[in-house]
Amino acid sequence: MSPITIVGAGAIGGTIGAYLTRAGVGVQLVDKVTEHVAAMRTKGLRIEGFGETFTVAVDAVVPEDLTGPLGTVLLAVKAQDTESTVRALLPVLDENSVVVSLQNGLCERTIAGIIGPERTVGCLINFSADYVSPGVITYGGPGTVRLGELDGKPAPRLERLRELLQPFGTVEVTDNIWGYVWGKLGYANVLFGSALTDETMADVIDSHRELVVDLAAEVYEVAALEHVEPVAFDDVEPSLYVPRKTRDWAAINASLDRLVARRRADQKTHSGIWRDLAVRRRKTEVDHQIGAVAEIGVGHGLPMTLTREVVRMIHEIEENTRERGLANLGELERLRHTMTTTEVAPNRIGSS
Repeated sequence: MSPITIVGAGAIGGTIGAYLTRAGVGVQLVDKVTEHVAAMRTKGLRIEGFGETFTVAVDAVVPEDLTGPLGTVLLAVKAQDTESTVRALLPVLDENSVVVSLQNGLCERTIAGIIGPERTVGCLINFSADYVSPGVITYGGPGTVRLGELDGKPAPRLERLRELLQPFGTVEVTDNIWGYVWGKLGYANVLFGSALTDETMADVIDSHRELVVDLAAEVYEVAALEHVEPVAFDDVEPSLYVPRKTRDWAAINASLDRLVARRRADQKTHSGIWRDLAVRRRKTEVDHQIGAVAEIGVGHGLPMTLTREVVRMIHEIEENTRERGLANLGELERLRHTMTTTEVAPNRIGSS
């Protein structure tokens, strides 16, 4: 039995699996795309990286060939596939198994609801990668990896997991994993907004700064009502966005300058959301990321106006009833200006 089983060997799972395998860590990669598994078995897994390109022989199987009991499972499937995947894993899990969510959204809630919080570990995973073709993944740049127990308490298994994952890059343990998860959800709202166009992430963030801040802020206001304090990561700084009344636009613009510079230095210019829409022509994770947050926010009495509009627009693009383009951001900007807010952010000189 391999120490690590990675379920979902696409951009995130495949990249981590390749680096760990190359370092000698025992890893089994599991993926439902038979062509991808066949390519990995016959040719190895090729990582076209920002600093290096390499191919490594990997142990790859389809889900039907998976046997247990499994020890550490790194779950890297799309958010909408979380429940069905975890339920399918139940026969190969035992009381000592642990599932770590390498996903975007509130997937830890779903996982814990099926196997229990005692077998679930939370994770923030933020780096750039894309599945290109069977057996080939591009790794566009490093980012933050954080591990944490759902209750925030220290546990020996976190250090063991950190050591197992260390060959991939710097991995740290946190007592506020929900803060990181919600921090990234706010940024996800920005990326869903950017995916409404064919512009780069950097260009959208740079040219629509007030909109970007308000998109993220809607998520962070929900987090506060969920008693979570979002944590900064990779030049995303939630504390600058909320509360709205105390925004310091000099500090925000300096922070966004750093975020834009990070995005411009990254080989990955467009989000995975955009790639789902424009390249792979498939459904995004919108309902299980910002859609889920919008539902929680509405339940707390928040209007979630911008977020719900982004969800609607993404659905229309998925259904081929809306074109991607800057006009979509124009609609969001007009909506933002009609909203009743506690603050109307001043325009930044040079921004649109």
